[in-house]
Amino acid sequence: MGEFHSYFGGGPTPIFSIDEKAADSTDEAAFSLADKEYVLTQATGVAGGKYLLYYSMLLFYQNGGGPCYIVSVGNYSQDIESDKLQAGINQLIKEQEPTMVVIPEAILLDQANCQKIQQASLMHCGEKMKNRFAILDVRNGDKDRHDPSGDPIDTFRNDLGINNLDYAASYYPWINTSIVQDRDLSYDNISNKDVLQGLLKSELKLPDETDDTTPPKVVQQKKAVDDIQNETDAANKILLNKSLVAMSPLFNNILTGIKGTLNLLPPSAAMAGIYTMVDNSRGVWKAPANVSLNAVVSPSVNITHDDQEDLNVTTQGKSINAIRAFVGEGTLVWGARTLDGNSLDWRYVNVRRTMIMLEESIKLASKAYVFEPNDANTWVTIKSMIRNFLTGIWKRGGLAGASPDDAFSVHVGLGETMTPEDILEGILRVTVLVAISRPAEFIEITFQQQMQKS
Repeated sequence: MGEFHSYFGGGPTPIFSIDEKAADSTDEAAFSLADKEYVLTQATGVAGGKYLLYYSMLLFYQNGGGPCYIVSVGNYSQDIESDKLQAGINQLIKEQEPTMVVIPEAILLDQANCQKIQQASLMHCGEKMKNRFAILDVRNGDKDRHDPSGDPIDTFRNDLGINNLDYAASYYPWINTSIVQDRDLSYDNISNKDVLQGLLKSELKLPDETDDTTPPKVVQQKKAVDDIQNETDAANKILLNKSLVAMSPLFNNILTGIKGTLNLLPPSAAMAGIYTMVDNSRGVWKAPANVSLNAVVSPSVNITHDDQEDLNVTTQGKSINAIRAFVGEGTLVWGARTLDGNSLDWRYVNVRRTMIMLEESIKLASKAYVFEPNDANTWVTIKSMIRNFLTGIWKRGGLAGASPDDAFSVHVGLGETMTPEDILEGILRVTVLVAISRPAEFIEITFQQQMQKS
């Protein structure tokens, strides 16, 4: 079960502008024409529809997502602000069901405000509620660690702090998805349609005016280009867009550039879906790793084994899980560590989430015994209930041990977990010890030669 914070409402149309590439620009050119290079720039905020909720939701469900709660903190007529997102986190205190917190639009803020929201998520999960897990995105995670603008991993680690790291995980790099399709885009995604018209006329060598000697094909092409700013009927717009796609390779390149930009998404929503899918198919104690991502073409940055070593194991302890592409296998999640990578107890995502599940399940089941007599009969009943529950978890592989006695123990009673003063004060104490299974993250195979035996 996931929790998304974002702006909610009717999805806005993403708006891009076509601009001539500046001489000192480091951006890759989206296309070129007549010895000039052009770039596509998406407008931000209200003007450009640069929001991530809709695409993140699609990515979440493509990867196995289930019931999901949306905390609305605004609509698509407002800019994204850190205070509003933080107010959405505070609303979650009233809700008990969510098990994950995902804020995909935090990365649209500047570094300081993004860090503020992520730290608020950690505090909410690790200090306030202690029954949910945060999935954080690395801001600028689409860039290589050697990018001239700076190392996004180092920035993320330095700014995040050290509190409540065992209640969160992060993944790098961002992913190139197939969420946005060609049919979702048209010339309406371009703001400066006059520039588009000029480019198409130049590409197709269309005359300024037509006459009786103009070939019919040229007349049709010119009419289509002229209608870009004039057509208002929705059905005709669809037909016009199809005509532009059929006659102009340049127009196709522009739409491809827009599609590539929109399909570059942070991975938190996909990982929330992976968590849900693994929980439903294998159990929360199965590490959500070595699993392929759906609707994902490739990671935005290729990672080698050497690159991953610093991501997973670092002196700071802030482990970042890698998303990697493998030949013949697709794009896989290749890591299952929390941000508290130096902790022996809470190093792995499935260990923390399994403990959350056990604690919450036992707490909720024990509510039935509130105000029952604090005597031996109640103690035996509670102990039997918890043992039966944990035995079922052990049989399904959630606890480590050759027998139930090796996997867990339950203690309750006077002189064992309570004093006479506790009973007089109405306190019933139960102590549960569990051995949670941990993933085999490193498999070492040793080869030796032996003498021939026969």
